[in-house]
Amino acid sequence: MVTKTATQSLVRLQDVNKSYLQPNGQTISILDSINLELSEGEIVALLGPSGSGKSTLMRMIAGLIFPSGGQIYYRNHPLKGLNPGVAIIFQTFALYPWLTVLENVELGLKAKGQALEFRREKALRMIDVIGLDGFEGAYPKELSGGMRQRVGFARALAVEPELLCMDEPFSALDVLTAENLRTELLDLWLEKRIPTKSVLIVTHSIEEAVTLADRIIVLGRNPGRIRADFKVEIPHYRDRKSAEFEAFVDRIYRIITHPDQDDIQQLISDQKSTTREPVKYQSLPSVRIGAIAGFVEILENRQGDLYRLAQELLLELDDIFPIIEAAKMMQLVNLQEGDIYLTEIGKKFIEGSIDQRKQLIRQQILENIRLVKQIHASLTANPKQRVSKDFFLELIQSHFSQDEADRQLNTAIDWGRYAELYGYDEPSGEIFLESQEEQFNVS
Repeated sequence: MVTKTATQSLVRLQDVNKSYLQPNGQTISILDSINLELSEGEIVALLGPSGSGKSTLMRMIAGLIFPSGGQIYYRNHPLKGLNPGVAIIFQTFALYPWLTVLENVELGLKAKGQALEFRREKALRMIDVIGLDGFEGAYPKELSGGMRQRVGFARALAVEPELLCMDEPFSALDVLTAENLRTELLDLWLEKRIPTKSVLIVTHSIEEAVTLADRIIVLGRNPGRIRADFKVEIPHYRDRKSAEFEAFVDRIYRIITHPDQDDIQQLISDQKSTTREPVKYQSLPSVRIGAIAGFVEILENRQGDLYRLAQELLLELDDIFPIIEAAKMMQLVNLQEGDIYLTEIGKKFIEGSIDQRKQLIRQQILENIRLVKQIHASLTANPKQRVSKDFFLELIQSHFSQDEADRQLNTAIDWGRYAELYGYDEPSGEIFLESQEEQFNVS
């Protein structure tokens, strides 16, 4: 077994934030108060739910996006423009179809102005290292998905980056190909066959993060912030069935499925303060009721360890977290450490008829979902019992980006329609109150 230890600092982020100005004049914060250091000799994984700013953070480190505030340092010097020590491997293969494998791998070296003979030698050497011998003259269309991603790896490594950034590099591959490539990358890293001094990987897979990383950073969202930063002190290669491995996975599930836990701790530490931060607008996961119902039904006979459940259902973090979040909002499930259980309300949902299920969801979203309550109250107060969708978009666009506000409202409309609280007329763009005959009483 091989271990590596971190040494000198490569990249440091000090009080970095990123925000965007919306057409309506509102500023949407994507990342806030990011303080982070990446050092030599470590693989660092960035984890977090969709919308937490993982890819934005990586692109800022690479110099592709500039921070709105704070400072990024490379080798203790303020970063200005592109980071000279970084290469990125993207989720999509991003190869030029009219260039051969060799020519694609040479691109980064050519951009640096290196002579043909020199860059060809380096490209061929990296093609050999990455296992593409014999395909130098092939075009991308002749290659499988895994081989095309290998070309991406070879191209990034040929420029000998100090920091290799990978943005979900295995997510576009089938399970077996991804596992094979993941293992080979780890082999190259541990055997020091690549010049890279540090690796930063954005991933939506908790298991992948614990398999590869020496250190894991968990981001929260609205805005993106660091919620946890800890080392994985298990020697490579790691046994995924070991108690130690599963304990790390459970730990991350606990962090991600309790998004307000760190806010509670902060509130306790600041209890003497007389100034309170404004309450953030509730964010709804983009999940249909059918998905929530299906998940709750599965839970009836599979309650307990959330990690094992996700494994059994072949679900990654971005698949399962929004469903769990929605089910929690409706008080259908309860989370205890890394375990998930049905609540009494959840059990009643499973046992109920279609109408009883709708009545239960109606009660839960009216009690717990702010946007649904606002829509229902506005419709009830309006003599016509009809209100334009744009009215509600205006209400929430100061809290979300334009696209996200649209997604939030569409989710609230979907949930309300399922519960027969209100309907939606797409041609007119109006939300309307269901007639009393169509509604059912809440007991």
